[in-house]
Amino acid sequence: MKAISLALWLFLSAIGGQEQTLIASHEKSGESQPTTNSKNSSPVSTPNKTAAMKILVHITHGPEEPTRAALGFLVAKAALEEGHSVSLFLAGNAVLLLRDKEMGEVMGVGTGNLREHYEAIVKGGGRFYLSGMSAKARGMTEEDIKGKPAEFAMPKVLVQLSVEHDRMFNY
Repeated sequence: MKAISLALWLFLSAIGGQEQTLIASHEKSGESQPTTNSKNSSPVSTPNKTAAMKILVHITHGPEEPTRAALGFLVAKAALEEGHSVSLFLAGNAVLLLRDKEMGEVMGVGTGNLREHYEAIVKGGGRFYLSGMSAKARGMTEEDIKGKPAEFAMPKVLVQLSVEHDRMFNY
C-alpha cells in the first residue's frame, strides 16, 4: 500500500512540475497562460485575440450529408462574425447546396439551417466558388447561381485560394 501511495505521489508531483514548466514557457513566450477547468482540473488555453485573417472553407459534402454541409457554412459564418474575410469553395455534391431548393431543405443536426447560414455569409461579404467540373456533371447552370456572390471555378482556383488564404477548413 505504501508503494502505491509513493508511486501516486511521485506521479502527481511529476504532473505538477510539468504544469509549472508549461506555465513558465508560456510566460517567456508572451502567450496566454493556461487556466484550470474546475470540472476536471485540466489545463485550458485562453486564446489570444488574433488579427483579421483570410479563411477558406472547402466543402465537398452536399445534401446527402446535411450535418457536415451545414457545419462548413456555420464555420464560415462564425469566421465572418469574428471579423475575418471568408471564401468558400464547393466541390463534388457540395455545389448543389447553392441551388435554392437544396438550400431551403438542408438542416444539419446541431449545425443549423443552411439557408440562414448562407444569408449571414452573404451579408458578411463571403464569396462562393463552385467547382465548374462538379457543377457541370450535376447539371448546374449559370441560372442556379444568378444573383448570388458565386462563380464557377476550375481546380487551379482552389489551389490559388488555398495559397492566398491564411487558414483552410475542409468539410
